[in-house]
Amino acid sequence: MSEIPACPLCGMEHTYPDGAAYICPDCGHEWPQQAAAEAAAGPRVRDCNGNPLAAGDSVVVIKDLKVKGSSIPLKQGTVIRNIRLVEDDAEHIEGHSERIRDLVLKTCFLRKA
Repeated sequence: MSEIPACPLCGMEHTYPDGAAYICPDCGHEWPQQAAAEAAAGPRVRDCNGNPLAAGDSVVVIKDLKVKGSSIPLKQGTVIRNIRLVEDDAEHIEGHSERIRDLVLKTCFLRKA
């Protein structure tokens, strides 16, 4: 038997499928089944242009960034190779550059190389 998710608004488990949507009879909320499948898959990590990022990708810094704990700034155009995704956080990635090790960077300052 397939798993029918609980209602995202009220949390009740009396939901049922109706065509391409789920419906909650308790609060009347309707949402597409595709959205429920994407939510179950976990957060998608995307760069500043909306391109999906995966572990092992290379990214480029799009603006100069000050790095806490270092006197060396991260310059625009710096390539970060072999990135790692932060678990349950779609806004940050981990990696290191040629000069600075163990960086945690926000994805809004990165684009896929």
